[in-house]
Amino acid sequence: MKLTEIADNPGSRKKRMRVGRGIGSGKGKQSGRGGKGQTARSGVRIKGFEGGQMPLHRRLPKRGFNNIFRLEYAEINLDRLQDAVDRKAIDAGATVTAESLVKAGVLRRSRDGVRLLGRGELKAKLTIEVHGASKSAIEAVEKAGGSVKILAPAKKEDGEAA
Repeated sequence: MKLTEIADNPGSRKKRMRVGRGIGSGKGKQSGRGGKGQTARSGVRIKGFEGGQMPLHRRLPKRGFNNIFRLEYAEINLDRLQDAVDRKAIDAGATVTAESLVKAGVLRRSRDGVRLLGRGELKAKLTIEVHGASKSAIEAVEKAGGSVKILAPAKKEDGEAA
């Protein structure tokens, strides 16, 4: 095989449609945009406009509210923690914090803190510092001989929405 013999699969590259290039092209005159008016123009298009009737999104009642002080926790279960200890991503002797979990690749990001949940089984004796933990998770860690320290919730900065 030579360099000049290399080619794409047939049909893998399709030429783009050149609109507005005459009646014979099949996409001439209005270029497939229909007649005149707002929908034929670029940029402006009223989404949800119902010809002067009150649009559906305004007819329906509003529900609930958005809590700007809500905290988003990264959740981790005991089985994921045990897996990390087994593959030596986390040192069992050191304190397990949000930063150490991110550094070990167990969590992608710590968000507003870490919450420990009780799915799975923990065999390693760990000292864990998290922003929240379920009762079953705390019991399982203490049963394995470790301890859980609950940190104060992270404060949101002024004007920062969740």
